[in-house]
Amino acid sequence: MSKPRVAILDDYQQVALASADWTLDGQVDITVFNDHVHEEGPLVARLAPFEVIVAMRERTAFPESVLAKLPNLKLLITTGPFNAVIDVAAAQRLGIVVSGTGGAGAATPELTWGLILAVTRGIAAEDAGVRQGHWQLGIGPELMGSTLGIVGLGRTGPRIAHYAHAFDMKVIAWSQNMTAERAAECGAELVSKQELFERSDIVTVHLKLSERTTGVVGAPELAALGPKGYLVNTSRGPIVDEAALVAALHAGTIAGAALDVYDVEPLPPGHPYLTAPNTLLTPHIGYVSEVAYAAFYGDVVEDIAAWLDGAPIRIVPA
Repeated sequence: MSKPRVAILDDYQQVALASADWTLDGQVDITVFNDHVHEEGPLVARLAPFEVIVAMRERTAFPESVLAKLPNLKLLITTGPFNAVIDVAAAQRLGIVVSGTGGAGAATPELTWGLILAVTRGIAAEDAGVRQGHWQLGIGPELMGSTLGIVGLGRTGPRIAHYAHAFDMKVIAWSQNMTAERAAECGAELVSKQELFERSDIVTVHLKLSERTTGVVGAPELAALGPKGYLVNTSRGPIVDEAALVAALHAGTIAGAALDVYDVEPLPPGHPYLTAPNTLLTPHIGYVSEVAYAAFYGDVVEDIAAWLDGAPIRIVPA
């Protein structure tokens, strides 16, 4: 009897096999894909032979139209405890088990804070300037005494508030369901969305993507943030209206933006963000750390072993 075939997807950094012990007692055959396939047809053709697929976060989507064309698929694992681009309900109807993993809690907030420092002080531009023979190209604000607006106080937002207090910043917060008590627990003041953008020197976004949060930051919010304000998004691209942000950057409506997430990933050639002024762009690395990857892939191995034993674990609910 042939061994179950396992596909590990989107291993951009080629570190998946080094991040965990993949021996599994020789019970499976593993294929690692380092590139990304976006189009549905080529994706289905690539994955058709596999019984187990390991998805790295939301890099590759699995809607019902894809799942239905993978008759050999029995176990789909997402790194992290949930995945917005997997149709879990469809998977259940098709008899596909969807399992998740744990993760690391500090990777995204730490990157967020790095982006806040980098975009406000122009660190990337100054580094490029030194390499090109220039010296002291710009001047930036100090964080101490300024106001940080946090959109969302779920998992990442509270840690960001903690960092902000260490930098002697004022912290205000808003989300659609936030209470004053929750904000106070995190060391923030609850304000309206309008007031948050009007008062903040820097706004950082930490919401889950949903129909309700798509486009929650648009032209009116950016106008309220103003020409000295900065926007940071390490959550999900569509939460910020992409066209509105590009327009605001070109018009000088805001001072700058630091982005780790985009509507389409990887960011395609010629995208307007690539030529927008006063931007700092990173390739969705908020969750990318050695600690996080060890947790992800270590749990993936456990998920596969449990499935092989007939007792799947960490099943993702529909």
